Amino acid sequence: MNDTQTLGSPQVQPRSLGGLSVVAAARGGVSALSDLRQSGALKALFPTPRGAGVTAVCINTGGGIAGGDRFEISATARADARLTLTTQAAERVYRAAAAVPGRMTTRLTVDRGATLHWLPQETILFDGARLRRRLRIEMAEDARLLMVEPVAFGRHARGEVLRGGAFEDRVAIDRAGAPLYRDATRLSGDIAGHLARPAIAGGAGAMALVVLAEPEAERHLPAARAVLPAGAGASSPAPGLLVVRLLAGDSFDLRRALIPLLERLSGAALPPVWRS
Repeated sequence: MNDTQTLGSPQVQPRSLGGLSVVAAARGGVSALSDLRQSGALKALFPTPRGAGVTAVCINTGGGIAGGDRFEISATARADARLTLTTQAAERVYRAAAAVPGRMTTRLTVDRGATLHWLPQETILFDGARLRRRLRIEMAEDARLLMVEPVAFGRHARGEVLRGGAFEDRVAIDRAGAPLYRDATRLSGDIAGHLARPAIAGGAGAMALVVLAEPEAERHLPAARAVLPAGAGASSPAPGLLVVRLLAGDSFDLRRALIPLLERLSGAALPPVWRS
């Protein structure tokens, strides 16, 4: 069994396939795009540079993710480069026609002295959606990483409730070849019912994971806690690592909490697409 097939599941023709690879390199103290490869439904736009870094806006021209779809993103910040990746809008995951998930795989590499910010907007799961998501990050000892993965379980303002579906998410971060952080989430069946349980989410309809990995990241812990709302917590489980988890009633409240936190941790304004 390979990584793109579930044992015993029916075969579904993908509605969309997409691949995107972005590489940024430092030249004379300024970061510039070094390599770009894009195929299928994944594309990247590069807004007018702000500062010395490269910003890539990832776009899914297929309009969302459905059962059987497969997307892969790869991004590398070479030595001393600065690279920010975000998305044009929230990613929508639609009802799967069969018990085959859509798949999103992201691999990030942060070389010596480099900085990479992975700042996608929220992923919205619709009732019946099935998503298998993987995020793998490899970073050098002195590299700097800020990442966020926000998820909304339906659109609260429209009264959407997830009574069926599956969400499987894994995050793996290695620093200097050694494991630094691991995280896994798996929800299936009556997702709204699971989220209503006090031991899981206490009725929250949206959540986010934020990780800051850089030398002395723990020094940001008091500032992070100062801007966090109820339903959020921050900790430093290892030197050079800050982890924040947020729960919110819906995606609006989640974004309202995330924006000041991410700007505090990054020391800069978020890409403009976050406010459009």
